[in-house]
Amino acid sequence: MKTAIIGLPMVGKTSLFTILTGVHEAARVGSLEARVGVAKVPDARLDALAQLFNPPKITHATVEYLDFPSISKEALRDPSYLASLRVVDALAHVLRVFESDTVPHEKSSVDPGRDLEDVDTELILSDLVVIEKRMERLDKDRKKVKNPELDLEFALLEQLKAELEGNRPLRGLEFSEADEKRIRGFQFLSQKPLLCVLNLGENDAGRMREIEEQFRGKHLAGRAHTGATAICGKIEAELADLSPEDAKEYMASYGLTESGLERMISATYAVLGLMSFLTAGETEVRAWTIPINSTAVKAAGAIHSDFEKKLIRAETVNWKTLIDLGGYPGVRDKGLLRLEGKDYIVKDGDVLVIRHG
Repeated sequence: MKTAIIGLPMVGKTSLFTILTGVHEAARVGSLEARVGVAKVPDARLDALAQLFNPPKITHATVEYLDFPSISKEALRDPSYLASLRVVDALAHVLRVFESDTVPHEKSSVDPGRDLEDVDTELILSDLVVIEKRMERLDKDRKKVKNPELDLEFALLEQLKAELEGNRPLRGLEFSEADEKRIRGFQFLSQKPLLCVLNLGENDAGRMREIEEQFRGKHLAGRAHTGATAICGKIEAELADLSPEDAKEYMASYGLTESGLERMISATYAVLGLMSFLTAGETEVRAWTIPINSTAVKAAGAIHSDFEKKLIRAETVNWKTLIDLGGYPGVRDKGLLRLEGKDYIVKDGDVLVIRHG
């Protein structure tokens, strides 16, 4: 799953990308190319299972981040920039909340709500251009040939056009399976799930959750497929250079129990509608990424396509139960290792043993 890190100039998004992924590169000069990096999804359940099974290999789920050059009207007219942005699964919009005399804001004042609306408007206008061009083409095609599918697509695009002209992003709409298929190829920017990343100043770090909640209530109420998380770039940069013990102590001095980056990665996972199931044994403990509400057969397919075709049953137990009872013998003795069929809806934190033909 790919998540684009976007934002206005001087908001701290590239520093955030570097801390998240460890990818350091020379500054881009006159290029609209995105940088790519991968971040591990933090998961305390994996660490606990690794202590129980002591395997040689621990594999975390990952999120792929792309660091895009500053978003602007000009960038959104560039075909290569647009093409790269359209193929991502979600947008992480870094919003500046920190004040600084030495780092100017391009709009002369710090206002994350305004910046969110301004960038969303640019995404909406970009989608509107795509729809208008397609409707023009459809109009010509409908005059040449009678095809009900063309009429259905035109009617759908009319609905989307009205939504965009009302300055409402498409991520607020729900689509039938047929309509989703009709518009999938357009890869509309304003339809992509959005995570607002509030980049706070050091003085506000202790109020991180409070500021996050205030922003949600004021700017995100009623918005579908939209989330928010707060970080402090300055603190994250300091944490990147500390040992785990020192980092814990440093966070505690601000009243924090986890880093902002851990929360951002988890929030990205949530806004993408993803979860993890686990596999655990003496050779490897691993987290596997699947959409929420996936069936056992889809989970088996995440491990190997052959397992999806030949799944018989999935032995299932909650990760905490597995740890509390000391492993598989303990849960079998208590009758807590359940046999589930192909249609079982996998839950976040399930540990699965796949039985296949």
